[in-house]
Amino acid sequence: METNNRSNAWIPWAFVLLWSTGFIGAKLGLPFIGPFTFLAIRMGLTLLCFGALIACFRPAWPGLAAAKHQWACGAMLHGLYLGASFAGIKLAVPAGITALIVGLQPILTAVLSWLMGEQRLSRMQWLGLAIGFGGALLVVLGGKGLQLGANPGLWLTVLALCAITAGTLYQKRFGQGVNPLTGAFHQYLAAFLITGVLALGLERGDAIHWNAQLALALGWSVLALSVLAILLLMRMLKDGEVSKVASYFYLTPGLAAVQAWWLFDEQLSLLAVVGMLLAALGVALVLQRLRWRR
Repeated sequence: METNNRSNAWIPWAFVLLWSTGFIGAKLGLPFIGPFTFLAIRMGLTLLCFGALIACFRPAWPGLAAAKHQWACGAMLHGLYLGASFAGIKLAVPAGITALIVGLQPILTAVLSWLMGEQRLSRMQWLGLAIGFGGALLVVLGGKGLQLGANPGLWLTVLALCAITAGTLYQKRFGQGVNPLTGAFHQYLAAFLITGVLALGLERGDAIHWNAQLALALGWSVLALSVLAILLLMRMLKDGEVSKVASYFYLTPGLAAVQAWWLFDEQLSLLAVVGMLLAALGVALVLQRLRWRR
């Protein structure tokens, strides 16, 4: 068993590396398509992929009550979270800053869990909360300063943070006990309906400029993120690695910022870089030795 765990040690790192490219794919494709149209196509293609996997493995389908919980999770985790963050990127919020803000999800989740009496926080974790929040503030101020703060896209990114946090807490309480393949199918179905309605309502007259870059962004988002990354997460759940991978998530904003600098020349000031490092430290402190009440 120990040898098997060592042989699978690459899985959490591969998952986080893939996950960090999520907003890079958005930045790559959104110049040629509306954010909700992009997501509706992505969700539709993802449904086809998971439908094929379900046809191969034939897992059990959840009952109606459990399916409703998966729909709610999908609406928050994939529909509202991705919809708001992609719309923010469309409104010129840098991909690195978007990744940093939504990367604070473990901190917000920890605070809300503490308020609901489900989790105890140590003094070191409270220090992490303060450091993480201060780091995020420095990143925002060091990116485009007050001009970015006046951008409505920034508030959409904050909405995305709230959506992924609420979805995480909801799934923890109501979304357990469902086969990962059929559960993901139901979640993506809800996200497809939400993004499809938003695309039809807000972007019906917008042109789609098909080209190789847009096709690459869609293909990567579907195969690498919505399918491969989720399958890696399923494997981690099977191997009992989900608690460990949480500690790797603080790397995601930094990886995304480096990728955005390399691909799109997104510049971060020294103040923003210091803030990103502080935010990573804060999240790491919060994630250490969380103690959940039974």
